[in-house]
Amino acid sequence: MSKLKTNRGAAKRFRKNAKGKVKRSKAFHSHILTKKSTKRKRNLRKSVPISTADKRRVAGLLPN
Repeated sequence: MSKLKTNRGAAKRFRKNAKGKVKRSKAFHSHILTKKSTKRKRNLRKSVPISTADKRRVAGLLPN
């Protein structure tokens, strides 16, 4: 059987940590930052684990 290809769009959006859990970055931090509070922008910098509902779908996009 041939090798599975990684979905390149998903590879740019998600990262696996040492335990194999997948994390993602938060949205709404690319532009129109002047009206957002400093606290809100600081919290948008952090990465968070993906939801349990999306785990199977993302696992199929990132086979490695």
